[in-house]
Amino acid sequence: MSGHIGPLVQRSTPSIIADKLRAAIGHGELKPGEQLLEAELARQLGVSRGPLREGMQRLTQEGLLVAIRNRGLFVVELAAEDLRDMYLAREATERAAARKILDDGNHVAAGDALLVIVDQMGVAVTSAEASELDIAFHERLVELSESPRLRRMHQTFITETRMCIHALAESYAKSDYREHEHRILATAIRSGDRELTDQLLIEHMDDALARLRPGGTDDGDDGDAEIALAAGPAVR
Repeated sequence: MSGHIGPLVQRSTPSIIADKLRAAIGHGELKPGEQLLEAELARQLGVSRGPLREGMQRLTQEGLLVAIRNRGLFVVELAAEDLRDMYLAREATERAAARKILDDGNHVAAGDALLVIVDQMGVAVTSAEASELDIAFHERLVELSESPRLRRMHQTFITETRMCIHALAESYAKSDYREHEHRILATAIRSGDRELTDQLLIEHMDDALARLRPGGTDDGDDGDAEIALAAGPAVR
């Protein structure tokens, strides 16, 4: 009879490689449009090409890498329509996460955990630090839902968000209201107010999208048809 108790399975090398590459993309070490050179990456990571290819394939499936026939793998570039679509997906994921937290009755503990991050935002010294805490807030929100599937989906969206924030740091840093927005959202979650939490998440995503559009306004003008994230040839 087969048993359920056996050796613990450690994370695979391809999974670790995928995490490292995802972080490098999110933090701008691998830039939009940049080609991934397999031999160089294998050397830098100290791994063989087999696990590296598997790790890169995972990011291709997530949409963070794009395979161009006879050319290779490139970091995805994000156009204005991609940005809108990404925030639409993030909004759906985070609203679902918040709803699960409230439905499970974990809203008080979750609100307290989120308010800790908001307090850190209030004393952040640099824009980069504030931006990372902004992202940490939303990562923690989805983590607190205790839904592995929501976390997996959200991971890709957060990487794309980081790409935009790092590329457009100046325009994103213009808002002085991030701490306030996150505080009222965390407070709404803590209070268990489903309707207010949902509405605040919608408004928060709309505001973030508006700030990440270079020169963007709320008037529906799509003059900025291409987000300036490219560091190489256009890869879509």
